[in-house]
Amino acid sequence: MNLALLPEWLDPVNILTGLGPFLLPGLALIIFAECGLLIGFFLPGDSLLFTAGLFAVTTTAFPVPLWAVCVILTVCAFLGNVVGYLIGEKAGPALFNKPDSRFFKQEHVEKTHAFFEKYGARAIVLARFVPIVRTFITAIAGVGRMDKRTFFLYSGIGAVLWATGLTLLGAALGNIPFVKENLELMILGIVALSVLPIVFEVLKARREKKKLAQG
Repeated sequence: MNLALLPEWLDPVNILTGLGPFLLPGLALIIFAECGLLIGFFLPGDSLLFTAGLFAVTTTAFPVPLWAVCVILTVCAFLGNVVGYLIGEKAGPALFNKPDSRFFKQEHVEKTHAFFEKYGARAIVLARFVPIVRTFITAIAGVGRMDKRTFFLYSGIGAVLWATGLTLLGAALGNIPFVKENLELMILGIVALSVLPIVFEVLKARREKKKLAQG
């Protein structure tokens, strides 16, 4: 199941198998970091969740049943958002005024800020499926002092759709021979599907803009 088209450090199979007996806590920590800690933006959460679901039904790697894996990962995704929000709230705008470095680019912040400004509360859910954006948007919501009740509600919805949804998708497809024999293509497909919500939103915005221009 080696994914030759992906860098080894982004290969979800290598990452999960490399965690060994600490597979579940390690995966939970990765999901938490990607959703809340700014250092986690480069982690391949989508493909890890899908592959985790596949592992859950095709191997004995997890010490708990599939439903428990889903609950743990969903809670970690939600808590990651909460921590990210608190980081933004406490650190304020100064958090994003630091110069570019190997792991921090102002470009990431600017794109995420524009994304948040455009889609508002919906962005918290949509961003779950967009690498990099899902990491930075929680802190930006905190910087902007987004209403906490609204933030927690949309974060919870997004956590269930993303963490539980992708894990169950991997589990549902895990026993299909074509999937197991073409795991690389399936994971690349998951990455492509992760941007579909944004494509739909962009197309919708363009149609609305066109209507306004014609009106």
